[in-house]
Amino acid sequence: MMDKALEQYDIQDIMELLRDNVAIVLIADTEVNKYRALIRNNKYADFLEETGSYEDLIHTLWFHISGSNEKISDEYSAFVSYYGKFKGKYSRKIKVFIDEGDTPTVMQMTVYPIKDTSKYVYVMDELYDEYVQDHMTTGKVNTTIQNTFLFSMYVDLVSDTTSSISVTEVSEEVINADIKYSDWRLMTVNMIWPEDQKQFLKITDPDYLRKHLARGRTTSFDCQMQNLEGKFIWVKLIFSRAMTKSEEDFRFVFMVQNIHESSVELFSELQKYERLAQYDTLTELLNQGSIKTEIINGVERNHRGGEDVSIMMLDLDYFKKVNDTYGHAAGDVVLKSLGNLLKEFIADEDVSIGRWGGEEFVVVYNGKSGDDLYNIADDLRKKVETTEFPKIGHVTCSIGVTQIKDDDSFEEAFDRMDKAMYLSKENGRNTVTLV
Repeated sequence: MMDKALEQYDIQDIMELLRDNVAIVLIADTEVNKYRALIRNNKYADFLEETGSYEDLIHTLWFHISGSNEKISDEYSAFVSYYGKFKGKYSRKIKVFIDEGDTPTVMQMTVYPIKDTSKYVYVMDELYDEYVQDHMTTGKVNTTIQNTFLFSMYVDLVSDTTSSISVTEVSEEVINADIKYSDWRLMTVNMIWPEDQKQFLKITDPDYLRKHLARGRTTSFDCQMQNLEGKFIWVKLIFSRAMTKSEEDFRFVFMVQNIHESSVELFSELQKYERLAQYDTLTELLNQGSIKTEIINGVERNHRGGEDVSIMMLDLDYFKKVNDTYGHAAGDVVLKSLGNLLKEFIADEDVSIGRWGGEEFVVVYNGKSGDDLYNIADDLRKKVETTEFPKIGHVTCSIGVTQIKDDDSFEEAFDRMDKAMYLSKENGRNTVTLV
């Protein structure tokens, strides 16, 4: 177009200017799910087909993870159809990947609805070096926020609408989408960890929110949720009710916060403390409180369903002499070695093994009669007798066995097992007694 006075330019000149310089102009129709490109200048001819599916176009333009050409998971793709409908003129920055490289091209996209139709005109043009550098710098400043808050939107329960949707993993820009809250809720539940879905549906239920959340108050729920890559991470779902003037207003801000790293660290610490609370530190077997619980569970299991449950107590013979002769450090080595022997010898998934205290060990065997456990216990006795323990050589043990009865309490079953073990001691040690 020639350089001439302002008065000499007409609309055809301007249209020619746009045709030669704008990157992309296309028209789309949501009703038939189709678009047609009118202008594709330079490299954009390869980036965008001349015609194609409108949903595919939306997916290509902004449904990839922010700053990368990695596509979002199939579950999130269910939202694509909601993101291409506009109630008025709409403009935003988008990042697209023109080739196979890792660097996105920043574009300004403006959408013009054609009045009284389902059609839109898209005009897109590339933003060049200085703006892109500024845009990237701004993005870096917001990195911490983007990594923490993955999603936010405004909800009006009265009109069942959502607005001001922001998916920071896709873009720092607010996304235009006409999604009913009821639809969003039933689609989003599919991204929640199956065991957490019932609780998600409960706290996001409109009636629940109306009843339990006063104006200006916030509630939250921690659960696992898929991110855009399809991986489950720990998040905090936050609902905050707006402080409006009327009790009849039910407007909320909903946010999803990434708490994965802190949650994993917390669970790791909790597991450490849980193990300390449940296990004997020397032998790494269940401690007295935990093995007692397993005996009680066995009694209840027998009472409920009549399942055979048998228990035994093993006590090392003359262990005081071991400590007096070789020292308590050597005695601890023996106890730890015996614990390992028990775990290897009784390799059954339905068995609980614990240290009752000192040199006494208790085993709870589900699905075994007293006679069955007697035979196992005698084989165990022989194994202990023939094992050479570090520093001290050989030791023997005495074992008492009993089967839990239908009318047993914990105390009755335990006392009978304890009595059986002492009978083994009285009968010369290195023996098994069934009572």
